[in-house]
Amino acid sequence: MVHVYNCHPFSSQQIVQVEQEPGLVCCGGGALFLVATGGCKVEAYSVEREGCPLICRFATMGTVKSIQHSKIGDYLVTIEEKNSATYLRAYTNWRYQAEDKARVGVRLLGHLLRGASVRGGVQMEIIEIPLSERPVAVACCCITGDLLVGCENTLVLFTLRRQNQQTLQNQSQQILQSTWPNTQQSSSQSQGQTSTSNQNVSILDFERSVILHLPKIKAKRVALCGGYVAVQAELEVLVLKLDASFEPKTQEESSETARDHLEDQADFLLLPRHQELLGDRAKDCDIPVSIEKTGLEDRGQYTLSYVLFRRFTPDFFQGCSVEETQLHSLQLCPLFTSKQSVSQEEPACVFCFFSLPTAGYLYSLKGGVELLSAYQYPEKVLEAVLADHLLHVITKSALQCFTVRCAALAARIEDPYIDTTMKACPPCSLEVCALRMQLFIGLRSVCVHGRHVILLSTADTETPEESERATQRRGLELKEHTMLTGIFLAVGIDPATTPALESLLSRPFLSRKWTISSPKETRTVGHGWNIYVVDTVSPLTLYQEMVEYSQKYAETNPQAQSLRHLLSEAHLLLRASLLQTSGQRQNTEGEPALSPETDTGGPSEKQTDREELEEALRQNCAQLGDCFSRGSQKDCHLALPYYRMSALSVTEVIARNRPLPSSPHSYGPGFLFYLKHYLLEEAEQSLSQEEADEVIDIFSQSEPSQLVSVCASPPMVNISPERTLRILRRLEDTAGVSVPLTITMATMMLLMDDVAQYTQLMERHAEMLLVYGFIEEPRLLLHGGGGGQHTHVCPTVLTRELAKSQPGLLVAGMVALHENNKVQLEQADHVFKELGCENCLQVDFWEAMLMASSQDAVIQELLFRLSSVYIDRLTITSSDTHSNHLHTRSRRKSLKSADDLINSCSHYGALYPWLTVLSPAHTTSSQHQEALYKLQSLLCGPSLSVGSVGPLMERLSEETLWGFSLHLLCATRRGQYGRSIEKLLDRCPQAIIAYANHQLQDKNMVLWWQKLLPELCNRTRAAADNGILLAALKETLVVVAMEMSPAEFLELIPDDGTASYFLPHLLTCSQKHLVA
Repeated sequence: MVHVYNCHPFSSQQIVQVEQEPGLVCCGGGALFLVATGGCKVEAYSVEREGCPLICRFATMGTVKSIQHSKIGDYLVTIEEKNSATYLRAYTNWRYQAEDKARVGVRLLGHLLRGASVRGGVQMEIIEIPLSERPVAVACCCITGDLLVGCENTLVLFTLRRQNQQTLQNQSQQILQSTWPNTQQSSSQSQGQTSTSNQNVSILDFERSVILHLPKIKAKRVALCGGYVAVQAELEVLVLKLDASFEPKTQEESSETARDHLEDQADFLLLPRHQELLGDRAKDCDIPVSIEKTGLEDRGQYTLSYVLFRRFTPDFFQGCSVEETQLHSLQLCPLFTSKQSVSQEEPACVFCFFSLPTAGYLYSLKGGVELLSAYQYPEKVLEAVLADHLLHVITKSALQCFTVRCAALAARIEDPYIDTTMKACPPCSLEVCALRMQLFIGLRSVCVHGRHVILLSTADTETPEESERATQRRGLELKEHTMLTGIFLAVGIDPATTPALESLLSRPFLSRKWTISSPKETRTVGHGWNIYVVDTVSPLTLYQEMVEYSQKYAETNPQAQSLRHLLSEAHLLLRASLLQTSGQRQNTEGEPALSPETDTGGPSEKQTDREELEEALRQNCAQLGDCFSRGSQKDCHLALPYYRMSALSVTEVIARNRPLPSSPHSYGPGFLFYLKHYLLEEAEQSLSQEEADEVIDIFSQSEPSQLVSVCASPPMVNISPERTLRILRRLEDTAGVSVPLTITMATMMLLMDDVAQYTQLMERHAEMLLVYGFIEEPRLLLHGGGGGQHTHVCPTVLTRELAKSQPGLLVAGMVALHENNKVQLEQADHVFKELGCENCLQVDFWEAMLMASSQDAVIQELLFRLSSVYIDRLTITSSDTHSNHLHTRSRRKSLKSADDLINSCSHYGALYPWLTVLSPAHTTSSQHQEALYKLQSLLCGPSLSVGSVGPLMERLSEETLWGFSLHLLCATRRGQYGRSIEKLLDRCPQAIIAYANHQLQDKNMVLWWQKLLPELCNRTRAAADNGILLAALKETLVVVAMEMSPAEFLELIPDDGTASYFLPHLLTCSQKHLVA
């Protein structure tokens, strides 16, 4: 389906003043090229200047049958005929003919001009390009400047080469010096006469790179763009991708060149079946392609892949012949995005367009082949041209424009956020529309350059192609009539005597070139012809007209599909313009230098144009957001990205979506979807009280179930608590009691400073149920979050109240939010710091997290943090200078004591028995004792790595007994038992037996007699009256006697020992041995 809108894409037109009737027209490089009918002269006119003045004219070497211009290299290529022979020629430096420089150089492909012609300055050159077959069509690549030539069954690719003129002159100088030594002086003099600007001009040449053999398709038109090769026959289109690989590779040549076209069937019409093969399926077509590489300098290999194949069945209708149902207007168009660099030759998108007289087809080739648009023409189209913003088509009497979908695809390639909740763009499948038609008489040809549409009209004349086809058709019809008449006469029937047979034989049956239309009457040949340059309006002007046109739909039916479609067309028009302005640096690469009059504006003016386009795009997004906000449920989600792209504030969006007086309680689903996402996604902008109350009214009328989430949203901080509380109570009456609703109502009470009612509401539910309520709606406790660990979060009013009145509930809620991935650890730390509880509730939160978490990385982080905190507390409490600071920081008692943590958390281990000897209770303050026990418990537990807290432990002195106990714990955890025994005997020998009984077990049992017994013997020998050491020695001997044999025990007794002291232990050892 094609929508039709009465918009005006054309602004003005002018007639080019030419002397002779033009036969061929093409444009490029700011110029219009005309070839007179049957003539051998090319005239170039400037389409960028008022009145299209003549740039230059120059003669060709033959009658021009086809002409093309290349943007890269600024050269012309022609197919010419002379003396019944066909030639392919390229014309370079043609602009210098405007300076009355009659000198023209003619050379063969690959043979650069040298000698005097080069040293004399820049001149126009005609390059003869020899071919083994007659050329039928030519195409130039707008990215590389390469040349593709289509012959009947082959395609020849020529690579554009550039060579600096200074290099050529040096080479020529060397040749002259080696050949004629006496000419060195004259050559240097002539070289000095050459201007510096001429020396910097590049000389163009071509190199034959590759030949493609297509034995089963007869090329009528060809196209080339960035490695994509397209060939069009009468009813077939084939697109190939040609890639150059520089790795040596054996190229398999196809030897199959058999033709299916039998000679005896040449006069019959074979109707092919319709076929469309996209992507990898295109290789299944019945058209083999073989590669013949001919490049001399390129050592790489070419690989070929099929991209697209389309075959049509002839569509004959009244008044049309076979020739008039053929394909035409083949094009390959690249599109760059703003993210591509200047030197990047690979376009982001490549599009292929071709057309039948009744329908046109636009395909996207990169990133998956797909049909973007199918154009159904209202009448027979003679020619079509795909431009940046529009598709221009001509009939015999009109020029018409259609919209295109190239920008929709390019925008998605450029911006990955399109088709998300962040950004949107109309789909590539959006139905196309036709704009206003411009009437002309006798249109024959159309071409486009920028915003200029060039038309050739020849009223009441017949083109040379039509004349040739008519002559061939009449000859074939005569041949058929004669043959059939002979057949009837051979069987004895004279058709002349039977009118019915005579009428039947007047129609062509056997000829392949047949028609069902009546022959055209002979017309008097006229002489009316014109060249029109029609200027299209700027995209911004066309956009503004589309917006004005859309107001008609908005006034009658704001939800009309046509309104949405027209605004989507305007959106794509603006996107295409933005892509073009950002990609102008790619387009200008290789363009010839234009005159100052053709410069449309400096950088500042272009920047202003872009800003105007961006502002228009924002306005369009707001209008599209309005459409989708009131639209159906199917597309209502698109209101969110369009409103975001419009840069409207939520206040402005609310104002645009207030219900009409006719429907006072109706809000569109798209608007509600936008509003919910705005409130859910932690917007920083706060609504005023009036706006917040209006939002509450909107949801109370449309979606009451969302009221709790709405009230908890950060933008709603200025909400009226009394008014909202009444609405929430009505909701509770209708929907029933729920924990999140109760907490929300309690928050409203806090905002009203009604602590008693707040307490009553919070006591409705147990603490565990309240925690579940926080999980269901985390924003009751926190504003922010949800965007990663670096997202800023802050506490709510309820959180601050819980920190004062119910710290345990706050800690439990924060732990639950963390375990349910509602908040990150760093975000929770930030909340406690904002509450001023970083040394009390924050530590309680870490301890609770250590009990609840199962993530090893989080556990290790928490163990390190808690160890650091405990060490800080021990350091501070041990200093008298911090007594006041200590009093301030320790006002609140920890939620969990050391015993609670030991009993409920596996990471806290039970205290070793010998620690009670080293740090007895009630020797320090309760805060100090609590921190000491918790740190000792962590060191006694299985999870804390001693190596991680070793540097922190250095802050604690061993002078105090509790400090010594911590260092001794670390040494023991490291396995330094011998050193620990020595230090313990030095500092606190009364704890040695308790230490040995707990630590010297299993594999460490040998330390009783290898380390502890010798140490005690030595120390008691030095201090015989030390009762503590003697008691420890006695306990040690009891353990050793139970573990060793009598012989081993005797060896351990010191030589100077008292026999009566060791004899009882030896007797015990012997009795144990006998029993065993």
